[in-house]
This record gives sequence, C-alpha cells and structure tokens, in this order.
Amino acid sequence: MIAEKFALELNMLPPDFYAHETTVIARALLGRILVHETSRGTVAGRIVETEAYLTDDPACHAYGGKKTPRTAVMFGPPGTAYIYLVYGMHHCFNVVTGPEGTGEAVLIRALEPVYGIELMRVNRNQSSLHNLCSGPGKLVSAMGITQALNGWALIEPTLYLADSSVGAEEFSAVITTRIGISKGADLPLRFYIKDSPFISRK
Repeated sequence: MIAEKFALELNMLPPDFYAHETTVIARALLGRILVHETSRGTVAGRIVETEAYLTDDPACHAYGGKKTPRTAVMFGPPGTAYIYLVYGMHHCFNVVTGPEGTGEAVLIRALEPVYGIELMRVNRNQSSLHNLCSGPGKLVSAMGITQALNGWALIEPTLYLADSSVGAEEFSAVITTRIGISKGADLPLRFYIKDSPFISRK
C-alpha cells in the first residue's frame, strides 16, 4: 500500500534546512511533510500553504524585537515549533526561522492529508478530505498538535518535518499577500502550491 510505503520512506529534515532566510524557508516548506506520532497513531500531511512573518513586519508577534513570555520561543533556535492560541479557541503551528534571537517564523496554513487520515477525521469530527486541514486551526486540530509541543525541536521524533520520495511531484508556487490579518496585509509573504485543492483560500 502507498500509505505503508510512505511511512517507511520519510527522511527527517536536517538542522541545516532551517539555516536560510525566512522567506526562502517559507517557499521551501511547500511539499514537505509534517508528521506527528501520537499515542493513537501517526498522522502526516503535505504542506501546501505557508506564510512568512518577519521581525520588521507589523503582523509579526515579535515585531521590532519584542520578546514576551508568549513570543520567547520565536527567539529560540531555528527549526523549533512555535504554537499559540488565537481567538481563545484555535491553535496555530509555526516553524521558528532566522538566526537565534531574531524572532521570525513561518506559519503553516494548510496541509494535504496523506497519512492517518481516519484519525484526522476523528480528531476534527470532519469527513471531508479537502476540509480536514485547509486552515491553520484546522490542521492543528486534525494533527492532534497541542500547546504542550510549543518549543519542540522539529528534528526530534514525535513532531517533525520530513521529505518523502513517495507521491512527490513537481509543482509551481504562487506568491501573494497574506490573509486574515490587518497589519502588513500588503506584503507578498504567502506561498502556496498552485492549483492545490487543499489550500485555505485562493
């Protein structure tokens, strides 16, 4: 089965993958696999949409180098999970980027479910494949990611990013302005796989 082969052919992204500018990583994350190994089973999704948040960007939590208890993780090593609550009910998953102490990150906005899909459906109480992970809050719920993983090094088992030689294909990336924000909304810092039916919004 493709799913079984897929699980065996994951290659965790190495630390030096994150040693690039935030916008470069936001583009490079497209097509990579986000994996969460849970006590109830493993789930995984292919990243189809990201947004970059920079230290000189007014929409960034660490704008101007502002370090708070909430944003402290953003100033840690690149390749760390930054997870926060929005609107008091949804969590968002980000990858810390930039040199340590910078305060930048890439928001993972949408995934294409590729493994553990039935568990994702249970986690979200949602049957539609295209709606499972088509938004930052949706994908965190589907993947079973919790606030407890805030600060997790994404080069360790349990929660990590990987390549897969199974189902990989060439794609074109669209670069456009971000959505769902008011400040810095004109900056071209959103990246998504062209024609993917799994993105949050066209």
